[in-house]
Amino acid sequence: MASRFLILCVLSLFSFSFLAVSSAQTNAFHGEQKVFDVRNYGARGDGKKNIHNTLAFTEAWIDACKWSGGRSTVYIPAGTFFLDQITFSGPCKSHITFTIKGTLLAPQSLNADRQAEWISFRYVDNLTVDGGGTIDGQGSYSWPLNDCNKNPHCRTLAMNMGFAFVRSSRMKGLRSINSKMGHINLYSVENFNITGVTITAPGDSPNTDGIKIGRSKDMHIFNVSIATGDDCVAILDGTSNLDISHVRCGPGHGISVGSIGRYKDEKSIEGITVRNSLFKGTMNGLRIKTWAKSVSETSVSNFLYENIQMIDVGNPIVIDQQYCPNYQCDSSGNYNSHVQIKDVKYNKIWGTSTTRAALMIQCSKTFPCQGVELSDINLVYKGRDGLATATCENVGGSVRGKIVPGDCRI
Repeated sequence: MASRFLILCVLSLFSFSFLAVSSAQTNAFHGEQKVFDVRNYGARGDGKKNIHNTLAFTEAWIDACKWSGGRSTVYIPAGTFFLDQITFSGPCKSHITFTIKGTLLAPQSLNADRQAEWISFRYVDNLTVDGGGTIDGQGSYSWPLNDCNKNPHCRTLAMNMGFAFVRSSRMKGLRSINSKMGHINLYSVENFNITGVTITAPGDSPNTDGIKIGRSKDMHIFNVSIATGDDCVAILDGTSNLDISHVRCGPGHGISVGSIGRYKDEKSIEGITVRNSLFKGTMNGLRIKTWAKSVSETSVSNFLYENIQMIDVGNPIVIDQQYCPNYQCDSSGNYNSHVQIKDVKYNKIWGTSTTRAALMIQCSKTFPCQGVELSDINLVYKGRDGLATATCENVGGSVRGKIVPGDCRI
């Protein structure tokens, strides 16, 4: 009996040792997650102007970025952390997470002299920015200074957060409020997801685009609420393979493609999907705009707009190839855009328009739109001065199903 007990003890000890060795080998292979709390570097979340916070955040990022033992996390706890303009650069050794639990507070006055964004992530792969916290740009102090719509020599203001040359990354569960200009700026990113994000600024705040995207590809924007004084999503040149779904947009200017065609080095835009979304109280709904006086021959192609509700939207469907703001084209109507728009589908778009011009497709005489498809459109105007109207100029394609307003001939 004693010998059996001894054998069992030896076997148990051997099993425990084997599991311990296996566990150690697993941890050594996968690495351990290490947290870098900004408070340990001297950051204080008391809401007061504190120049040490920027240094503390920078040092925490540097240590997390060079951590080679596994995944790393820069951790910002509850509290209000005043933060000056800052850049978090890679490349980093492994997957890195930037977790914001509290509120980040921008300086009241911040021009984009050094960089376009207040908080910038650059040259980082496998980055996650999350935590449920708030990014407060304190834009109300700067909006009265924003006269860029009429002053070509204006000083541009910094956007809340930017990602440049970032791949295989995501932003989720954060709030961006009161940006001085745009909220989230994406440039040259690849395989990037934005989910569960809320973006807000007053409807009369100037140039406060929600999400701006340029020269980027393979992106998903899902389950996002955007209420600003400009475009909910602005899609600029060089953007491809972008999927937008379950977005609540309004107030604001809608989801805009362009403007495009103004500069010689612009790239084409292709592969854009907007679906299962709601526009409420916006100036425009689905808008594509190209410069009338264009200097580049680019294209906008392979778009799908599907299953979208409009509630009191100024112009629900717009293609404008005579875009020329603030009289910058010498004389309106004297130019024809050189941007080719083709293969754009509008399917199941319904709701109410606050103007009679519910559907306006005005394409270029030189490069008429090709392959535009309208199917199951029902846009109603409830004003006293008549019914909703549709305008289709220089456009080729097809019409299927019920179309209201129905006076558009393609």
